[in-house]
Amino acid sequence: MRIYNVAGYAVLAAAAAACAVVAPPSIGPWGGLLIGAAYFLCCWFVGGLYLSSVIHMGIAHRALDYKDWFVQGITLVNNTFGVYIDPVSWVNRHRLHHRYSDHPGDPNKLSSDGFWRTLYLCLFPYKCQDNVANDPILKTWPFRLVSNPAYMVAAQAFNFWLLWRLVGDLRFAATMWIGMRIFALWINMVQNYWTHDRRFGSRRYDDAHDNAMNIGDWLPVTVTFSACLQNNHHHSPALLRLSHDETEYDFGFLTVKAMRALGLVRATDTGRQLPKDCPLQSLGF
Repeated sequence: MRIYNVAGYAVLAAAAAACAVVAPPSIGPWGGLLIGAAYFLCCWFVGGLYLSSVIHMGIAHRALDYKDWFVQGITLVNNTFGVYIDPVSWVNRHRLHHRYSDHPGDPNKLSSDGFWRTLYLCLFPYKCQDNVANDPILKTWPFRLVSNPAYMVAAQAFNFWLLWRLVGDLRFAATMWIGMRIFALWINMVQNYWTHDRRFGSRRYDDAHDNAMNIGDWLPVTVTFSACLQNNHHHSPALLRLSHDETEYDFGFLTVKAMRALGLVRATDTGRQLPKDCPLQSLGF
């Protein structure tokens, strides 16, 4: 079994066991496990839609055009009730990551950074040297609100307090709250470390300028909403889907198609351009 899968399943197993053990008697171990699973699934799904599908492919790469109210709404919901991610800072960092991928100027990771350095950078990243996040939507009041450091602190304190009040036990609430953020850290490591180290995954495109790899295992693809198909993505960053072959499992694209059926998103002219060297015969969108 691959190390990133071992780490991911271990985090999930540890979180599940912890929820069962620390659940108060009024809830019981099975109730604790059920409540913990529901909390994890809600935070993960909303956070994945928000970051990977909406902020990443919708704003950072302009491959998808979402309804403004939906973009602003999910930004407020995730950053108020889920794991906080500053959307303005993230868009800027991600665009610079593609510009300098694995080289000086990349605010996420340099080629020489190992596991522990990359883990540290997930929490205390390199400073950005440029500002390339000037999209009009990033200047709307929901984005200006959630990007305020004071909002970050207040929102995380509020959603921890709310979780505590809902479950009625401080230790149980803390176990779920911290466990979810450890799981989010593992997701970050999949995207910033394991998919940017040539010892892991595979390469469809032998692009010499970066180390992006494709990791196609079920757990990483599902939890990252397909953002671990990095070799595909770095080769064609503006394409609206991250899978480049119909045989590749692409959970993120499935959610985007579902949102399209609901009328929440459409393809941009940039996003629908199929590269000539991509094995896909059509986008399937």
